[in-house]
Formats: sequence, structure tokens, C-alpha cells
Amino acid sequence: SLHYALPIYRADPKDGFTLKGAMITNAVRCAPPENKPTPAEIAQCRPFLAARIAALPTLRVIFALGSIAHESVLRAHGLKPTYAKFAHGAEADLGDGRMLVSSYHCSRYNTQTRRLTTEMFETAMARAKELAWP
Repeated sequence: SLHYALPIYRADPKDGFTLKGAMITNAVRCAPPENKPTPAEIAQCRPFLAARIAALPTLRVIFALGSIAHESVLRAHGLKPTYAKFAHGAEADLGDGRMLVSSYHCSRYNTQTRRLTTEMFETAMARAKELAWP
């Protein structure tokens, strides 16, 4: 299950946020100038994502940060991107007892333009918690 105290998540190990049965992931680490990884970079990183997933046998929910992570999680499970369309708050059954919950990436651009608000993120996170610990 996801256990967390709202709205106190920050880069601090004492923030009250712990993960159990869930993982939060992106697919690659994007860096300037355009913050857009190439398809080759995404594909090259996918085995690392798949290995992380495989190393977590009690994993029940994957929380994908952005469309690239959403698609990479699907592909890491042998599913085509058309299996589940990306949208903020989208859910997909990964077929192995795991669920995917997707969110817009929490980038500075998305938060400053309010494409992703705190409320939107917290709603998607709360749904992931429900799925991880029914």
C-alpha cells in the first residue's frame, strides 16, 4: 500500500511518505536542452525499468510520471501502447496482478502552467493508494 501524509512530500526522508506494494517511476531521466528523450534512449532504458519491476515481487501498483513512463511500463509488460491510452489519472490492468496509474509528469513546466495541479496529482496518488491496498 501507499502510505503518505498530504501535502508533505518533498526531498526529505522524514517527510512521512513511504511506499509499500507500489513504485513511482519515470522511464528515463530527461535533461536540457529540450527535456525530450529520443526513442532510442527510451528503448535503451527500458531493460532497467523492467529489471526494477521484476525485482519487486509484491508490487501491486506502478505510478507512471508522464506519457513516456506510461508507455514504457506497458512495453515492459509486453503490451503495446495502444493497449491503454495515456491520460492523467488513466488506469490499466497490466495482466500480472499489477495496475498502472498514470499522471502528468510533475515537471516545473507542467506545474507552473497548471496543466498539473496539486489537487490533480493528489487525486491520482490517492487512487494508486486505493489500488495498492484495497
